[in-house]
Amino acid sequence: MSEAEKIISSACSLRTTPDLSGVTVVKLAPQPPLPDYLAAMRLAEAEARARLGECMLLSWYDRDRDFESPQHASECHLGSAVPGYVDYALYRGATLMVDIEAGRFVFFYLPLDF
Repeated sequence: MSEAEKIISSACSLRTTPDLSGVTVVKLAPQPPLPDYLAAMRLAEAEARARLGECMLLSWYDRDRDFESPQHASECHLGSAVPGYVDYALYRGATLMVDIEAGRFVFFYLPLDF
C-alpha cells in the first residue's frame, strides 16, 4: 500500500460503534409491545418532553417497515456499523436517544433553547 493510500485509508476508516458519549440513552420495553410506529412516536415524544422540555426530533428508525428519517441517510453508510440516521443525529447535537423495544423504534432528540 502506498503512503497516499495509507493516509486515505486511515482518514476514511469506518467506526464500528456510534459514539454516544453526551447522549442520554433511554430504553423502553412497554408491555404489551406497541402496535405500530405511531404509538412508539407518541411514547418517545412524551419521554423526550419530560426529560428535555421543548425539543426537536432529529432522526428516527422504524425496524418494522425498515424506514428511517432522514430518508436514505444510511445509503452512504453501507458497510458501516453506524446507521445513517444515528450519524445524522449525533452530528447535529442530539442529546437524547429513546430506544423502544430493543431497537424496534429509535428516536433522537435535541433540546430547544429559547
